Formats: sequence, C-alpha cells, structure tokens
Amino acid sequence: MVLRCQVEVLYFAKSAEITGVRSETISVPQEIKALQLWKEIETRHPGLADVRNQVIFAVRQEYVELGDQLLLLQPGDEIAVIPPISGG
Repeated sequence: MVLRCQVEVLYFAKSAEITGVRSETISVPQEIKALQLWKEIETRHPGLADVRNQVIFAVRQEYVELGDQLLLLQPGDEIAVIPPISGG
C-alpha cells in the first residue's frame, strides 16, 4: 500500500499566473521521485508544461532537480514552484 500525505504547493510569479492560485494542498505518495511529483502538479495545471524547463523546484526550501532522486515527503511539507527571476 502506498502511503500518501498532504503537501502544500506554493506558486510564484509566472507559475501563479498559469495556475490561477498562489498555493494549494494536494495529496501525493510520501515516497515519490522529484519528476513524478512535478507530473502530479502538472496534471492539475497542464499550462505548467510550458515553463517546466524554466522553473526552480524546491522541497522544504531546498532546491531539487526534476529527476530520479527519491523524495521522502512528510505531511505539511512545502513544495515551491519558482520561475526564473530574470527575464533574460
């Protein structure tokens, strides 16, 4: 059985414009690869696919590459979707 937990996803700047929200709580597996976590978020907000290669992804205020590393999430963890700061 896969244990799930509620995490809070925070959207900043362009990602907030795309999603139409600044934050939301979602239920995800407690053990999940970073890329799979992104896909769970993208499924809710398909427009994020456009900025996928530009965003910075942070879990508990630590930057995470969108790859195969396994994340061990805890209920209430914050996931941040941060677009690039500069326009160029």
